[in-house]
Amino acid sequence: MTADLALIWPELILTVGGLVTLMLGTFLGDRQVGLYQLAALLTLGAAAVAVVALFGTDTTVFSGTLSVDAFGGFAKLIIYGASAVSILVAPRFFAGGMRAEYPVLILFAALGMGIMASARDLMTLYVGLELNSLAAYVLASFMRSDDRSSEAGLKYFVLGALASGMLLYGISLLYGFSGTTDFATIAARMGGDLNPGLIFGIVFVLAGLAFKISAVPFHMWTPDVYEGAPTPVTAFFASAPKVAALTLMTRVVIDAIGPAIGAWQQIVIFLALASIILGAVGAIGQKNIKRLLAYSSINNVGFMLIGLAAGTPLGVQAVLTYLLVYVVTTLGAFLVVLQLSDTDGNRIESIPALAGLSERRPGLAAAMAVFMYSLAGIPPLFGFWPKYLAFQAAVDANLVPLAVAGIVASVIGAYYYIMIIKTMYFDEKSDVEISGGGNIVEGAIMAMPARCGSR
Repeated sequence: MTADLALIWPELILTVGGLVTLMLGTFLGDRQVGLYQLAALLTLGAAAVAVVALFGTDTTVFSGTLSVDAFGGFAKLIIYGASAVSILVAPRFFAGGMRAEYPVLILFAALGMGIMASARDLMTLYVGLELNSLAAYVLASFMRSDDRSSEAGLKYFVLGALASGMLLYGISLLYGFSGTTDFATIAARMGGDLNPGLIFGIVFVLAGLAFKISAVPFHMWTPDVYEGAPTPVTAFFASAPKVAALTLMTRVVIDAIGPAIGAWQQIVIFLALASIILGAVGAIGQKNIKRLLAYSSINNVGFMLIGLAAGTPLGVQAVLTYLLVYVVTTLGAFLVVLQLSDTDGNRIESIPALAGLSERRPGLAAAMAVFMYSLAGIPPLFGFWPKYLAFQAAVDANLVPLAVAGIVASVIGAYYYIMIIKTMYFDEKSDVEISGGGNIVEGAIMAMPARCGSR
């Protein structure tokens, strides 16, 4: 047991840091929000250092229920980085309404996502997923005075509960027909003839996980929750949980049900194509930038699933590469959105209001253009390479029609990204006056000492 504890330092650090930050918030209230923010950032930094220190270790702990390896470590570093950005930029958005619970919820969500990334057992899979989800439901409805935020939290909770029920049903079927919850043992059971119980278990487990990654047809919550949730929370939802859920889905597909490729590959291919097409088509008519980025996330998940459908090491590499590039570009796009406000301090989320942004805020317009081009996968920007890796993995796995369909559908997706650039650079200037603002990260750091000393 002591040896096992020595290998889960990242989770221990997040647990202790989250509890300490929670106790500070309990006794000091919202007067020292900057202190809690700083404590959360230091906790995430310490957890990241612990992950790096464990690189080179490839083993399992707690009777094989958790894995300590480079695959999970890479995912955790992305998760912790995205979580830190979400904490760092939040005070500027919430202004005087920043509360002590926010960094605590992010820390516990990161803890759950770390467990998801390392899970090698159906029980630890569910514990990590629910720990992340419970924190996410509260984060979605964090602005209690905003009806849109309350609606987003309620929708996310109801649909999330439905997805959890489907996942639990699938887990019960896999356990009932394989006699175990361990991924490796389940894989051994999958090596023979599949009975209907195992097939139904695969279907329901993948359906539950598809909800967490916003894959079609389990995407219905995404546009509404992304639009209604506070923008820093939306940036968090679009990045870190995607990494955790796709890493978990990759482990389940490759490590647990890998031998049953004839059963799961068809499901993953359908999820991939449906997500790419609907994500691209659904984004075309959007007028709200956060809703458009929600459909963008659905679309990009489809491309990641193309790599996963290959079921090869190259496909897994494509998924991890795509996750890293996607998180960086998506967070960058949301940071630009966080900078947009009118002269009265009201947040600007309307795409038509961005008309003429290149004249008013040329730096912001250029940054948004780079992020949009990268998300569209236009070379030589980084967004092109993970798409290329995913298509290459599909071709090498004899899934040429899937790769061709993905390439054709990516043209549709490029339309709405370029539409934003066209609005910023070529449309007649809108009547909305966009304030000068400032650097959001710099502003958050500079304001931290003041918030720590405020009473």
